[in-house]
Amino acid sequence: MLPTAGEQRSPDMPKGFPAMARPVVQWLVFFLICLGLGYAGLNRYDPAKIGGTSDAAVYRDMVVRGAPPEVASISDPLMRLGRAENYYRILVPRVARPFYLLMNGRSGSWDAALFGLLIANSLFTSATGSLLVAVGRRLGVSLPTALLAATLYLLNFAVANLNLAGLIDSGEACFLMAVVWSLLAGRWYLLPLWGILGALAKETFAPLSIVFVLGWWFAAEPGSRLRLSRIPWICALAISSVLTVAIAMSSVAGGWMWPWGFAASMHAGVGFVAGLRGCIFNHTFWYVFAWLLPLGILRLRRLPLPWVVASGAAFCAALALGAYNDAGGNATRALFSVAGPILSLSAAMFMTGPGLTLESSAKAAADNAPPS
Repeated sequence: MLPTAGEQRSPDMPKGFPAMARPVVQWLVFFLICLGLGYAGLNRYDPAKIGGTSDAAVYRDMVVRGAPPEVASISDPLMRLGRAENYYRILVPRVARPFYLLMNGRSGSWDAALFGLLIANSLFTSATGSLLVAVGRRLGVSLPTALLAATLYLLNFAVANLNLAGLIDSGEACFLMAVVWSLLAGRWYLLPLWGILGALAKETFAPLSIVFVLGWWFAAEPGSRLRLSRIPWICALAISSVLTVAIAMSSVAGGWMWPWGFAASMHAGVGFVAGLRGCIFNHTFWYVFAWLLPLGILRLRRLPLPWVVASGAAFCAALALGAYNDAGGNATRALFSVAGPILSLSAAMFMTGPGLTLESSAKAAADNAPPS
């Protein structure tokens, strides 16, 4: 969200316009768009009662209660964790709770808890859009193309019908995009921070982010002198995210719980191929990727190879997790979180043509200027 290196003030920017004002305005517009996209959940339908978003009932309860249900009577920590379903995904509901408390009793026909979740999800989703614009600009993509990429992302089926419908995937998507921005900017030291925040949003952030960063690292230039120096930050990401998930789960279970122990209990008992088929042929997958995937792959070769490899590796990991758990359409949420941004940027580059770099934009403007 910071201005890219070498970015110059555009001719249409008012004199004295602060350099940081444009990104702030962009984020605010994205935020207001998200509020509009998610409004139906406040006054037209209840996401907590609609099939496919039934988890919204749990997150709504987390916003209202602010604490997990009492499970002390259950002796097995794993069973206690299952009883307090999803209460270890604390970030988005905790962000939503102050807005719920502010609006409770003052929201009229709106559900105050769902209003809080909409505000929280809009904050994270608009941040993802802003980061996507910043990444596009850092890669030399023209501002209109970068803005179109963010627009395609925000207008995807997954955003209005999943991320803004009382769920919490917006937090995971936001910090996965923060990982992309940090790696492109060479700020690997931020990975442990994103590991903690992303794992607090959703436990699947831990394996997906680790696979993503490893894919990026392997695809980077083999001869780079900095390559080995990245390993400690990758380890720090793995440790911070896994420990955060373990602590969050243990606080709910009332006993120490390693994430892989919980993951073993989530095995659906169906064959991997059957689970994979259920994820890919579910209608939700095609609502999200029917147009995004064919348009998005057309310009992937123009984007950095490490980002392409990392997104592909994380996409496969998310699909494998969905097949393992027989998640069906729910797997699409993680798939969109890891691949939605890069496919949206690639699709925008295809739709706008070759696109202009910052340098070529300035040259074109100079070439087309009227003679003095």
